[in-house]
Amino acid sequence: MFKNVYKDDAMKRAQHEAVRNSVGWYHFTHQLLEVTGDDATAFLDKMFPKPIASIKIGRARYTTMLNEDGLIIDDVVIFRIEEDKYWVSTLFVNKMISWFNAHKVEEVVEYKDITSNMDMYAVQGPKSKELLNNILANKIDDQKFFSIKDNKIDDIPIKVSRAGFSGEKLGYEIYVAPENVELVRSKLTEYGKELGAMQVTEFQVMVWTLPTEKGFYLMCDIGGRNPFEVGLERGIDWDKDFIGKNALEKVKEQGPKYNMLGFIVDDDEAMIEARDKGGPGAAVMVEGEEVGRVTKFTYGYTVGKSIGYALIDSTKAKIGDKVIMNGFTSTLTDKSFV
Repeated sequence: MFKNVYKDDAMKRAQHEAVRNSVGWYHFTHQLLEVTGDDATAFLDKMFPKPIASIKIGRARYTTMLNEDGLIIDDVVIFRIEEDKYWVSTLFVNKMISWFNAHKVEEVVEYKDITSNMDMYAVQGPKSKELLNNILANKIDDQKFFSIKDNKIDDIPIKVSRAGFSGEKLGYEIYVAPENVELVRSKLTEYGKELGAMQVTEFQVMVWTLPTEKGFYLMCDIGGRNPFEVGLERGIDWDKDFIGKNALEKVKEQGPKYNMLGFIVDDDEAMIEARDKGGPGAAVMVEGEEVGRVTKFTYGYTVGKSIGYALIDSTKAKIGDKVIMNGFTSTLTDKSFV
């Protein structure tokens, strides 16, 4: 059983609030798969439900990856680096390679794990642009969301993506060769002081408290569900063929049986088991009947409450309803809390 012990953790709170109110940065490298070849675009269009061919060079797109049953097996960000060169950012690169191998037919396409060639620093928060403008060779005032551009720190080449997992309107990711990570760290430390910047070292803050407040998912939330159940159906290209399309068209026609909703718990002493801690997650109960399961439970420092996600039977409960989880009363909400 998991007890929420984060409310009074001063370090976690300080790092969380630095990102929300000023700027926080952390070293956390996603795995990268580089995809190249004459058929790279066509192959990726087959592997992912969102359109790949329409991504412009230097731009990126978030998409799920589905199995033949239309169920999510990964969610990724795809960067178009060149006409026939892509980076796929994932946390499960070996599984992705195996999946690609299983579905590659006669396409002229190659893919390789380049994670060891690139480290990533996330710089997030309302003052993140100001901080980066102080250390980059080329200012990023006009850089658009989900774009990636070449830049430099001193004479060291890097790439800067405007993106992030904190949910902040202003957030960036610096991609740099591993031998130069100390340069990035030292620059962020030096120039961040006057902005009140803080290095985020707490994993709980990076992947739970910040993202959950803004409605961002982990695979423990969405894995094995279809995009309609978790609100990720927007932008699917129904005019092309992709793996899982036939199954997903049936869900589109019939509607999803379950919906991913948020919840807020007023009791600071609440202990709620969640799928992100292993196991099926606590049952969500309404008048003694199970109507869903908890996928995530954490503390939202900006919200000032315990929060989380639950997969709910859409015929039995809705936003605004009071439910019981592990004996604690919770209120179902939208997934974005701030």
